[in-house]
Amino acid sequence: MARKKVQSIKRELVKKSKESALTAIQVYNNPNIQFKSETYIVLMIIAWTYMLHAFFRNKEIDYRYFQLSRNRKKKVYDKTKNGAYKYWELERCLNDYNSPIDRNTTNNLKFLIGLRHEIEHQMTKRIDDLLSARFQSCALNYNEYIKKLFGVEHSIEDNLSFSLQFSTITDKQKDILMEYKDLPANIHSYVVSYDSQLTEEEYNNPHFAYRVIFTPKLVNHRGQADKVIEFIKPETELAKGISQQYYVLKESEKKKYLPTQIVDEMQKNYPKFNIHHFIKLWQSKDAKNPKYNYGTMVANKYWHWYANWVEEVRLHCENNKHYYL
Repeated sequence: MARKKVQSIKRELVKKSKESALTAIQVYNNPNIQFKSETYIVLMIIAWTYMLHAFFRNKEIDYRYFQLSRNRKKKVYDKTKNGAYKYWELERCLNDYNSPIDRNTTNNLKFLIGLRHEIEHQMTKRIDDLLSARFQSCALNYNEYIKKLFGVEHSIEDNLSFSLQFSTITDKQKDILMEYKDLPANIHSYVVSYDSQLTEEEYNNPHFAYRVIFTPKLVNHRGQADKVIEFIKPETELAKGISQQYYVLKESEKKKYLPTQIVDEMQKNYPKFNIHHFIKLWQSKDAKNPKYNYGTMVANKYWHWYANWVEEVRLHCENNKHYYL
């Protein structure tokens, strides 16, 4: 009887999880809704939370907050003021040893959790386009895991389609996309700070952000361009040509580094190199001059450096290693 109850609750959690995910995606694709990103984030976090609760329930893993009694033999469960159990939130689920979610998908979800915290305290604007790659990954990852954990019959892909677009990307819009210029300062700082903690491999993993390049397709015969979106393999000549054509757009999401991160990296091989040496170096090379493209100001407060400056610092340390070893 107890096992039947577990399965019943699991099924209900999976059902509610799917409904929340589908609602999130439908809201995001609705052109009449302006509050779409914020709604999407909240509903997808609920969807993932219910999915993991269902997983833990099925594995008979207790996902309620509790304290051990004084003799450490009994669980004393935390409860709300109305007497309900306090179940784990999504981040606690992801941090648990038993979590089935891979590292890159976890990075994506933790980014959205942190973003939700930021938008709770300040009105946002234009994050729909600027962060859509991460929203896309969240949806694709969800579909992958709902099938993996509970069976392919729970897939949501048949319920979805690509939303139609009624505008093209203008040069002005492209400039906005390039440097997150239209983000509120707190969101901008959060994105840069979060991204700087990821390795290059983690940042570029499609489970963290699913990025695609769109280009109009010209055809010679009728019937060849019936699909709005066509996927091609990255290694093909066509894909390589597109990559070269849109190199500037790909460069728009350069990874950024704080000075302390660069110094810490150098000290692994050059232990005497410090922040004072770092400051003297960039000053001597006028490295903040925009013409060199070594870095950028973030949120009008903090200067962040690009990878090409990190390599300049590394070269300097190597050429002067007798000072820094």
